[in-house]
Amino acid sequence: MPPTNPMAVLDRIRHEVERNALRTRNGIRLATGTERVGVGQAPKDVVWRAGRCELWHYRNPNATVSPPLLIVFSLISRSYILDLTPGNSFVERLLAAGFDVYLLDWGVPDERDAQNRLEDYVDGYIPTAVERVRELSGAGEVNLLGYCFGGVLTLLHAAHHPDSPLRSLTVMATPVDFRHMGPLGEIFTTGGLEVDSVLDENGNLPPRVILQGFRALTPIAEVTRYVNLWEKLWSDEYVAAYQAMTSWSTDHIPFPGAAARETVDMLLRNNGLINDTLSVGGDPVHLADVTLPFLSVLAARDHIVPEAAASPLIDLIGSVDKHELRLDAGHIGLVVGRTAAKTTVPKIIEFLLTRSEVAR
Repeated sequence: MPPTNPMAVLDRIRHEVERNALRTRNGIRLATGTERVGVGQAPKDVVWRAGRCELWHYRNPNATVSPPLLIVFSLISRSYILDLTPGNSFVERLLAAGFDVYLLDWGVPDERDAQNRLEDYVDGYIPTAVERVRELSGAGEVNLLGYCFGGVLTLLHAAHHPDSPLRSLTVMATPVDFRHMGPLGEIFTTGGLEVDSVLDENGNLPPRVILQGFRALTPIAEVTRYVNLWEKLWSDEYVAAYQAMTSWSTDHIPFPGAAARETVDMLLRNNGLINDTLSVGGDPVHLADVTLPFLSVLAARDHIVPEAAASPLIDLIGSVDKHELRLDAGHIGLVVGRTAAKTTVPKIIEFLLTRSEVAR
């Protein structure tokens, strides 16, 4: 056995002492909530409001791609995951690629939103937002992108309105076979839980129910997360990312009661998208009627929308020009982190650019 180098041992000890000092400092910051990471910082303007819903237009003096891109977010969580922090932002990368980006944010529903049905989003908010984007941009069409349950809403919109002025449709982490949604879905199907029994005083499904459902999907994830945090607590960059991600993962919003009932009845219990039995506003809706250029992005390690829940989508769509991108990532890794930066965003940009015009 070779002799130990005393200087190397001292260097390792010094290195570990320095890291422990940083762990202590960052641990105190996390525990006290000081120096919170700023999220959703890309400059934007509110260009339309309806109730709690807002349409955001991200400022981009160097926009060169037409038509504009409208992002429709999920109904149950905050949209800042798409613009998490500077340098780790899906929206930032789209802007840098020359896109004119809009985002439909649902705000925080209250008692005034409790009677909102799926048709209010599919036939009301989304088409109105599309028209507002066209009006502001002067474009005849819009590229549409839906994230998670926002993808379900955009699918239903495109299927129910085949004449909608859309150039293309991209969906990310979007479930269609709700038999595979795990404990989150089973509590309302085999578990027999009724939506009305867990509504809050405003008539909406409260965030705590949604959060507990997500935690049931990965029961040891919180322990693993703390182990990983301790190992990297010395890193300011890791702690900042951890703080932002942890904040978002527990920052849910109420799910409007009427829409929650329809989701449970039509999507979970009747599996309406797979069985082709779904209706919106009293009209049958068929995913085969979606004939736009289409891209589905799904994650192989997604615990919220498992691969089995999202993978049937590509075969249900009627488009000739349709594509699927499967990535070795988790639900959040599709839009933030290394996988997003190296694969997801470049592939989405490539898909959109080939179906758009770029000013020279």
